Amino acid sequence: IDKHRHYELKHFCLQYPEWKRTYADLDDPSIPLSTIDRAPTSNLPGDPTAKRALVKAKYSEKMQLIEKTAMETDRYLCDYILKAVTENLSYTYLKSKLEIPCGRDMYYDRYRRFFWLLSEARQ
Repeated sequence: IDKHRHYELKHFCLQYPEWKRTYADLDDPSIPLSTIDRAPTSNLPGDPTAKRALVKAKYSEKMQLIEKTAMETDRYLCDYILKAVTENLSYTYLKSKLEIPCGRDMYYDRYRRFFWLLSEARQ
């Protein structure tokens, strides 16, 4: 994939922690939907519970796409890949702090494969 497509997908993945927080916040009915999700909801049904469910489904779908792609990339390294692409962690960090069980070349091969698979899934 080209450089700009890679950056687009990388920034998509870096939103994952924010999506997880928002997804969790949607379970709290005391928090108004307008403060959780800044997307306009005027085209959604009038029922506030239905609006929350639709917004929650939107975030769930995005998170599952990233998780599924990490799993497809390498079932043994998927947790490391997921952490790296969603938290912008380097191989050095993964090796020294998280003890990733592979070498640099293998990791970057899987890292590039992840973004290729994600690019294919997002077309």
